[in-house]
Amino acid sequence: MSVDAKLVKTLRERTGAGMMDCKKALVEANGDLDAAVDHLRKAGIAKAAKKSSRAANEGIIFSYIHPGSKLGVLVELGCETDFVAKTEGFNDLAASIAMQVAASNPLAVDESGISQDILNKEKEIFMDQAKSSGKPENVVEKIVEGKLNKFIEDNCLVHQSFVKNPDMTISQLVQEAVAKLGENITINRFVRFALGEQSN
Repeated sequence: MSVDAKLVKTLRERTGAGMMDCKKALVEANGDLDAAVDHLRKAGIAKAAKKSSRAANEGIIFSYIHPGSKLGVLVELGCETDFVAKTEGFNDLAASIAMQVAASNPLAVDESGISQDILNKEKEIFMDQAKSSGKPENVVEKIVEGKLNKFIEDNCLVHQSFVKNPDMTISQLVQEAVAKLGENITINRFVRFALGEQSN
């Protein structure tokens, strides 16, 4: 099947993927642009998974100060080479992550950063709430498990819905960048400063 060059150009603009990848995706999708986008996203996520074991020892510390200068964020974003660290795409990703931290105030990058003490305390609160509803023990356990999972999802940066596109998580945003930039990318740490607030 021959693919219209304009369609390839449109797909490249929408996804940032290479010309040959766009051509292949359009052939696979029989010229359907939306299906081709899905195909490229799936392929990108597969590529990102393969790259996730590679060391990301380069990168940047990105700073974001919210208008009004009462809120600021520092994010350490890792990649494999200094070349990628200097690209616009990598810096855009860092800016998006910093804005996410400013807006949603997560406790940690992922589950490993939330202390067991915090999880135990939340579990205790959820348990008391569920028991007071008078539901049977097995139902109470399921309610507590569900609430705890939701707490982790809401408070871990990588699981949060991206504020600029709620259909996507921060983890998916990073995976898309990995697919576009061709290197493993890691969110190493962040700090959020709000005027008058104690830091975590």
